[in-house]
Amino acid sequence: QVLLVESGGGLVQPGGSLRLSCAASGTISGIYAMGWYRQAPGKQREAVAAITSGGRTTYADSVKGRFTISRDNANNTVYLQMNSLKPEDTAVYYCNAQRLKVSYWGQGTQVTVSS
Repeated sequence: QVLLVESGGGLVQPGGSLRLSCAASGTISGIYAMGWYRQAPGKQREAVAAITSGGRTTYADSVKGRFTISRDNANNTVYLQMNSLKPEDTAVYYCNAQRLKVSYWGQGTQVTVSS
């Protein structure tokens, strides 16, 4: 009922920037928050950033001041602008959408930060 497709991942040097996009389709009514998670090999999945339909945002301490989440409600798309990237940001990034009692996930997009 809700499909999420991430894009924008890739290889970037430390200190560089990337912008991830997540396009939502299907039954979008009732989605009150969307966010980004990431998982590196051998590590737990980590919540990175989230945004409500009203535009309120939250961030993990590790990305505060470097990442910005935004949402285009008209186009059902959420973005993650990632600046000052560090090697420890390397992970598969997943888009999440939250409906009451149900979560939806995208397929993930790889972000690699390396010189």
